[in-house]
Amino acid sequence: MEINGLPLHPLVVHAAVVFGPLAALLAIVYVVRPAWQERLRAPLVVMALVTVASIVTAFVSGNSFRDANAFFAENAQIDRHQERAGLLIWVTVGFGVVALLAAFWRDRGAAVRLGLHVLLAAAAIALLVLVVLTGDAGARAVYPPDSFNG
Repeated sequence: MEINGLPLHPLVVHAAVVFGPLAALLAIVYVVRPAWQERLRAPLVVMALVTVASIVTAFVSGNSFRDANAFFAENAQIDRHQERAGLLIWVTVGFGVVALLAAFWRDRGAAVRLGLHVLLAAAAIALLVLVVLTGDAGARAVYPPDSFNG
């Protein structure tokens, strides 16, 4: 997958690395600041959708990028990155679903709202951690720590 001759994965990864943590932090604020929930509902929905789209695109383009480059075929660091990305994609989709449910089912009763908020906070923390771990593994695969000791 390419855009104007450039591999799509290194380009779209930046969106995933920016929007994933932003969406996670927005979700946490949504949960801990009930007075702001009405104002944050639309941004939460938009950020959740953008985050899911960017991380799914990064995942699909990453598989294509690896298949197209023999350099990455037998690379343990890329394997670690890909394993974490496989987990990240499921956490991201779960985060997106819970964020949408929390935004649109806010009037379903206190127990439902509390349950959704707990799930949303947990999914946001998992999303934040996995974006960092996945990005770190990918960066270390492409730029090993000893590559800057020139």
